[in-house]
Amino acid sequence: MPNERSSSISPARTAVAVLGLGPMGRALAEALLAAGHSVTVWNRTPGRDTELLALGARPAASAAGAVADAPLVLLCVRDQPAGRTVLDAAGQALRGRTVVNATSIAPEDARANATDAGARGFRLLDAAILTPTPTIGRPEGTVLLSGAPEAFAAHEATLRALGTVRHVGADPGRAAAFDAALLDLFWTTVHGCLHALALARAEGISGAELAPYAQGLPRLLPPLIEDFARRADDRHHPGDRSNVASAAAGLEHVAHTARTRGLDTSVLDAALALTRRAVTAGHGADGVSALVELLGR
Repeated sequence: MPNERSSSISPARTAVAVLGLGPMGRALAEALLAAGHSVTVWNRTPGRDTELLALGARPAASAAGAVADAPLVLLCVRDQPAGRTVLDAAGQALRGRTVVNATSIAPEDARANATDAGARGFRLLDAAILTPTPTIGRPEGTVLLSGAPEAFAAHEATLRALGTVRHVGADPGRAAAFDAALLDLFWTTVHGCLHALALARAEGISGAELAPYAQGLPRLLPPLIEDFARRADDRHHPGDRSNVASAAAGLEHVAHTARTRGLDTSVLDAALALTRRAVTAGHGADGVSALVELLGR
């Protein structure tokens, strides 16, 4: 039966080490194995490699041992301190190799890691995985990478086993910056959804009653995002459709309603304060996208 997870079968068998076997690390290793690559796995906490070993992965007793025969190393751990600990544990065994760091980190950490990698004799690409574990190894799995273009080109065929991969620039921090911006959008959207459910409940409206109407709102977002992005790039914010003053009035209405029901309005209050500041600064007649100018430097 053909493997349905793999989005691309690499023409060459490549030796890859995967360091970190949390849910995403295991998904990365599984996709590489499905694409026919030789995969060595290691995790700081033993016992997470059982299923991968059954699929053909090779175990390693240490981080250094895992990377010994692998020109490509995938690092996927909890955070920046954990990542640095693993890289330090691998030590000189990393020399001459390319490390793809798929750990969620800040852009400045990615840049610092790349500088350190250069001093230690290995190349580092930072990776931002934008989609959940079930998508890894499929076309809908999306991975952005940044860092040295030649390092990406050397391993692109192998990395395509993970899904749709794109190199987004030579700046090592650029993939992490994409990740942070998109997570910003995701989590503020999730908060808005949950706050709306709490407000509806306070007014005697069930989640099931609200959901059909709430599901219509995401369909408005794609053209809105495209329009706002263009205006932000042009630094031109016409108020021909809606403006900052009307946004302030709308936010005031929502915050007042939530406040009278005893809901936490801290996020709404922060948004309202920014919007009022824009009106005071003379942007009341500008489009809502003008708020990006007050948020940015």
